[in-house]
Amino acid sequence: MTTWLEKEIAEQPEVLRRLVEEERPHIAAIARAIRDVQPRYAMIVARGTSDNAARYAQYTLGALAGLAVGLAAPSLTTVYHRTPRLDGALVIGISQSGRSIEPARVLEEAHARGAVMTLSITNDAGSPLAQIADHHIPLNAGPERSLAATKTYTAQLLTLALLAVELSSGIEWDDALQRVPEWMGTTLEMNENTRAAAARYTFMSHCVTLARGFNYCTGFELALKLKELTYVVAEAYSSADFHHGPKAIVQPGFPLIAIAPQGEGLRTMADSLQTFHDSGADLTIISNDPETLSGARLALPIPAGIPEWLTPIVAIAPGQLLALGLSEARGIDVDSPRGLHKVTLTE
Repeated sequence: MTTWLEKEIAEQPEVLRRLVEEERPHIAAIARAIRDVQPRYAMIVARGTSDNAARYAQYTLGALAGLAVGLAAPSLTTVYHRTPRLDGALVIGISQSGRSIEPARVLEEAHARGAVMTLSITNDAGSPLAQIADHHIPLNAGPERSLAATKTYTAQLLTLALLAVELSSGIEWDDALQRVPEWMGTTLEMNENTRAAAARYTFMSHCVTLARGFNYCTGFELALKLKELTYVVAEAYSSADFHHGPKAIVQPGFPLIAIAPQGEGLRTMADSLQTFHDSGADLTIISNDPETLSGARLALPIPAGIPEWLTPIVAIAPGQLLALGLSEARGIDVDSPRGLHKVTLTE
């Protein structure tokens, strides 16, 4: 029996294709409006998976558009009633459903605290968050029935990539953006055996995910998927932070999952991965670098030739399949993980 999660993972190439073809002119218009108000910086409010998309925005908007990006502390607004000054800020609310309370509350107060513009990114144009924002970008991903977000997450990443390119006037990236749906489809094909291979981790109770730079968000999103779908205690680290003490937990057989595609991030991780390999750690590696993959006990490939800043959109797909396969091996109903609801209404 096919699950909603499996179907929605498979829908990602089409969702991304539709987003590029149908939403890019709209995103370009929003980028022009953003340039007109000249924000000093961006502040993003999000929770859960959407917060991992915000981590991607920190790198992508920073690297391509030169825009400093901070992550809001929404409890300052909803719990302590002390919304900080947002002088000159572009405030972005990101939410799959658009019904999360915290992003909406922050956006409601943004202009009064000095924001020059508010923007929402959701899968529901009729949601409260979309209605509050000055501008809204719909993901158009279709209904997401699985409790674990997959296609809406990768659509959020691509939306942020498109926005960054339009803000930077980076026409040299047009071909790469057009190829993202193809790369996603190829990634899913390359990992057709990943679900079955995940069974080797049936008795895993804990692990660490490692990444650096643009894929910092991928480490966090993969850890989240493992926690919510397989009940593994998965902790995400920047590979740089991991060396500041936490690496002491690594011993022979310790499970490490590294996201290390070709690029500058891999250059900074290569020595660490070799050290962990030599120490006997159980390495799973998501990469498109053959030498890096050769050091893995479980190699999860992605296509070669993807610009590093776009790799997070496809690099999470093998992780989604890994989490799906491990949950199946453990007999967990992936469409109904214990204690979870599709919309989480925290404040």
